[in-house]
Amino acid sequence: MDGFWRKAAGPKSSKDVKAELLRESEHHTVCPWKGTASYYDLMVDGKANKDAAWFYPTPKKAAEHIAGRVAFWKGVRVVE
Repeated sequence: MDGFWRKAAGPKSSKDVKAELLRESEHHTVCPWKGTASYYDLMVDGKANKDAAWFYPTPKKAAEHIAGRVAFWKGVRVVE
């Protein structure tokens, strides 16, 4: 799963993630070993890709390596 993750200094605060394309979502999920995930809708050309990005604001100890990272799915193609 680490292939999904992009480095970020923190959600919406990194040169690697364009904050202007993210809109906070009210959706959350819970993973027993990572913790509670928060989501963003990805906004492109005025259209929302709902809950297409997620992150763990305070991951559990077992998942500390994903702190400060944002993951993408739902057809999102990340280009460097």
